[in-house]
Amino acid sequence: MVVTLIVICEIGFWVLLAAGLSARYLLKMPRTGLAILLCEPLLELVLFAVTALDLKNGADPSLRHGIAALYIGYTVGHGHRTIKWLDGHAAHRFAGGPPPVKPPRGGMARVRHEARLWLGTLIGAAVATVLLLLAIWYVGDPARSGSLWECVYAAWRAAGIHGLIVLSYALWPKKAQDSGRSGREAAARDAA
Repeated sequence: MVVTLIVICEIGFWVLLAAGLSARYLLKMPRTGLAILLCEPLLELVLFAVTALDLKNGADPSLRHGIAALYIGYTVGHGHRTIKWLDGHAAHRFAGGPPPVKPPRGGMARVRHEARLWLGTLIGAAVATVLLLLAIWYVGDPARSGSLWECVYAAWRAAGIHGLIVLSYALWPKKAQDSGRSGREAAARDAA
């Protein structure tokens, strides 16, 4: 049941996102669109409640409970950024807004951009860890909590790998490219 609910929450996220952006830009109802977008966190609350009820009803803690916590953590850490990114694209496409800002291609600006993304991953790992530790405490049996501990370790492994990627951008930065010019234009300018 928990795995099915995770899938439903993921589908629900995208349905609410599409409905909110459609109301906002296609139907010209920005407040209604915002209200629909603000319903998205309710999905995570439902998932959290059902997971807790499943454990309360005596279900053995398993990977599915851990994945629910990881999903909620990811949504907390990166959901806002995802919605903002898609909102910028919808505003540009349907409401004549400015084109979305692309991430920097190199230099320290790219390092800062990647570090902000990593911060979202750290927040997600921290939220998932808190939820998993609460579940471990709630179960109260270390012998039955092994799969939940594995999910805690998985969250921090993912954060660590992401941190190493950010560190690679800092240690071996790409040169910032000349914005607004193609490679041929820059080569023609240099040849002249």
